[in-house]
Amino acid sequence: MSDSVLDRVKQDLTDAMKAQDDVRRRALRSLRAALANKEIAKRRSGSDSSLEDQEELAVVQKQVKQRRDSIEQYEEADRDDLAQKEREEIEVLEDYLPDQLSDEELAERLDAIIDDVGATSMADMGPVMGRAMDELRGRVDGNRVREMVQDRLSD
Repeated sequence: MSDSVLDRVKQDLTDAMKAQDDVRRRALRSLRAALANKEIAKRRSGSDSSLEDQEELAVVQKQVKQRRDSIEQYEEADRDDLAQKEREEIEVLEDYLPDQLSDEELAERLDAIIDDVGATSMADMGPVMGRAMDELRGRVDGNRVREMVQDRLSD
């Protein structure tokens, strides 16, 4: 990926503003701010302020997760209008994430990790999850991984 996520977001935000696309503009402004905040935090810690690809992906994932959490809360409060806004923003943000793994691909990868780690019971879940999230970060939701690992180790 030659352009960073931040560079793409800035360009796409300009395009969204020209097109008067409120959903994209709202989602991209929020993402741009989150990426800038991450850079500032990194700079304060004394590191080079430019974000690595994995750090940028982590910010995008966090933005998606926050919106999913908001959807749950809005649905509990019968605010479907606000939940729909969050869903629309998730669609925009997912354009910045790598293609997600299918259930079959995820199951295949997890089986290989479980075999490699030598996991046999739920007591081995920690090492399996750690390795799985390192290898699959950005390509799958952590809750999906957790559920599938639990299913496999509880047998």
